[in-house]
Amino acid sequence: MNDESEAKTVMIVDDEADVVAYLKVLLEDNGFDVIAAHDGKEGYEEAKFHHPDLITLDITMPEESGVRLLRDLQKDPDTADIPVVIVTGISHEFKRFIETRKQVRPLAGYFEKPIDQEQFLAKINEILGTRDS
Repeated sequence: MNDESEAKTVMIVDDEADVVAYLKVLLEDNGFDVIAAHDGKEGYEEAKFHHPDLITLDITMPEESGVRLLRDLQKDPDTADIPVVIVTGISHEFKRFIETRKQVRPLAGYFEKPIDQEQFLAKINEILGTRDS
C-alpha cells in the first residue's frame, strides 16, 4: 500500500479535457499523483521538468502528435526511461502499426478508449511495481 511520501506520479497527455479529468480522478483515487498536459509540446516540456514515473499518451492531438512526442521522449536521455502507456481512440490496428516502427521502442501498454478501469489500473500498478493490498 502506498503512503503519501511514496506516491508515484503519472502524467496524462491528452487534448480532451473530459478524458484528462476522468483519468486524473481514477488515478488520484488509486493513490497516484497526477500531472496533466494537453498536447505533445506541453507534454514534452512537463516530462522534462517533472520526470513522472509513467506517462499516459493520446495519439491524436493538436500542436504535436502523440507519435512525435513518443519519439522525442525516447530520443532524449532525460526522458527515455519513462514508461509510456498509449490511451487512444484510434483503432487496434494502430497498435500493430506502432509496434512495427523501428524508431519507436516497445510501449509499456496500450489501451483503447473507453478504457477498462480494472485492466488499466492493473497495468499501471504492474509497470510501476505498486499494488493495492
